[in-house]
Amino acid sequence: MATDLFDRIRVIDVDTHLTEPPDVWTARLPASRRDEVPHIERIDGRDTWMAGGERLGAPGYYSMAGHNGVMPASIPETYADIDPAMYDAKARLAFLDAEGIDAQVLYPNVGGFGNGYFLRLGDRELVAQCVRAYNDFLTDWCSADPNRLIAITALPFWDIDLAIAELQRCVGMGHRAINFCNQPQDYGQPPLAHPHWDRIWAAAEEAGIPVNFHVGGGSMGTQFVDTAEMGWMTNFAKVSSLIFMDNMRSVADLIFGGVCHRFPDLKFVSVESGVGWLPAAMETFDWQWRNGGVRDEHPEYDLMPSEYFTRQIYGCFWFEEQTARDAIAKFPDNILFETDYPHPTCQHPGPRTSAQRPREFAERVFANLSDDVTEKVLHRTAAKLYGLA
Repeated sequence: MATDLFDRIRVIDVDTHLTEPPDVWTARLPASRRDEVPHIERIDGRDTWMAGGERLGAPGYYSMAGHNGVMPASIPETYADIDPAMYDAKARLAFLDAEGIDAQVLYPNVGGFGNGYFLRLGDRELVAQCVRAYNDFLTDWCSADPNRLIAITALPFWDIDLAIAELQRCVGMGHRAINFCNQPQDYGQPPLAHPHWDRIWAAAEEAGIPVNFHVGGGSMGTQFVDTAEMGWMTNFAKVSSLIFMDNMRSVADLIFGGVCHRFPDLKFVSVESGVGWLPAAMETFDWQWRNGGVRDEHPEYDLMPSEYFTRQIYGCFWFEEQTARDAIAKFPDNILFETDYPHPTCQHPGPRTSAQRPREFAERVFANLSDDVTEKVLHRTAAKLYGLA
């Protein structure tokens, strides 16, 4: 294959994050509530997100693309140390041009990858205001070019009526999908398989948008056990690997719980959770389905798990090589490409990390695949899924 892959294909990067600017919430909510909503304070020389006296994290931890070394030594301390492409829309578009990427799908940081962190603010009305403020900010940010900067609605899943209203409001503003919590039971809600969520699935299906489940959308804190002997960063690497399995559980809930059967036109995306496990999972699901009496309990289920998956579920990869090729060979219509920019293990590394830039990585992974399959994975499937030309 020619070496100008990114020049020939309009690459859609289906999982990136934006580093929220300091005034996302303070500029959109009453000044009297400034201390209660997410805002930046300088603590021990580091810009830190705070709300109600509680630390919510620091922008430097998820803004490491291009920095030398690995965490924690190379974590940017302030916004002055963070590349503007991570928080400024015009700079992001210039970055995309330089990298040969046509469009990026955008996910949050501060509110959590499944939006559950907003609940830490306590007051449900304030929480609702903060979710709406984020979605309004995202609409404004993506307006720089809404066909290249793809807005994904932060959904307040803990309130069905509010969630549906926000879904409809944001679709009306041009958002292309919803970001849903992959493990809602971590927040005291029913699991994905429960009919409790059917009204939301119906609203998304009617709107013609996919439901996205970003890895780590549940409560990752339960996995950060005592790290005194293992070491904090070693445990972080372990957890970052194991949370892929949370999305396997999500996919299983959607299939075995009948969500795919009840909503055959609704699409689901497993985000930043890799794809190498998908062929093994589907083979396992099919085997257990056949031998576990599923059809006896649910004669209405008319497809096998792998067939439900093929019809309406998608996975994304950004560092796998052989396992990605295996997944593409098995499910060529269900695999999407991402970079995870600008997170610590993204495909835009500093010179001391082992990853590569997306163009270099893709040239190697797709070297022996057909042009048709390559174009499908890098562009066509995502374009259809997110309604892009």
